[in-house]
Amino acid sequence: MISKYVEPGDKLELMLVEHGHSESKDGEKRIYLSKINDILSEDRLEILMPMEKTKLILLPVDAEYDMAIYSKNGLYQCFVRVIDRFKSDNMYLLVVELTSNLRRNQRREYYRFSCALEMCSRSLETEELESIENNMTYNLVPGLPLKRSVIVDISGGGLRFISEQKYEEGNLIYCSYHLLINGTRKLYEIVSKVLEVKPVENRKGVFEHRVQYVNISEGMREQIIRYIFQEERKNMKKDRF
Repeated sequence: MISKYVEPGDKLELMLVEHGHSESKDGEKRIYLSKINDILSEDRLEILMPMEKTKLILLPVDAEYDMAIYSKNGLYQCFVRVIDRFKSDNMYLLVVELTSNLRRNQRREYYRFSCALEMCSRSLETEELESIENNMTYNLVPGLPLKRSVIVDISGGGLRFISEQKYEEGNLIYCSYHLLINGTRKLYEIVSKVLEVKPVENRKGVFEHRVQYVNISEGMREQIIRYIFQEERKNMKKDRF
């Protein structure tokens, strides 16, 4: 049952399957953000009409979309067709019908996307730790030496990386890396808590770390999730061809 995997309130993205309309000037498919308003049946969802700033995007009836849903259970994907659109209680809604099976990638609070991204990290200074412990807005000390590492998976909740630098479980560390989102390269500087450390098999002096973000803003988390959507969609497209 679809209701076992997704629920009202889950955020989603829609990307047009057909060519010829709703494309940007450079030929890239536009991505529309929305969320599930209601589950009507096992193959029909009621979703909010997408908006860009304050403008409604009136998606056409019968148009087909590649839909990615971000739920608490992980990332799901399927193809849908718009079968109705209407206004109810001052909300503009779409009814979409699933035209493929719902594809589940992983049952996990935050879907972890496998990757290979360069990252720099270091332990926190005493004053940085004190500001965090006192629930203050922390200011990172600039210019301190950083250790290079490689992110091997990333999620909206944390990441896993390998490094020759070994950090201690329970410690807070500074992590710095770039993500390319919709053609724009952006720097992310996040304090993270080390949850697990273990040596990498057959690689002496190299350690795998699993960390959880600390005090991350919801805006930044949404950007990371958007990056995962973008990259996962690329992989899904490759799988279909």
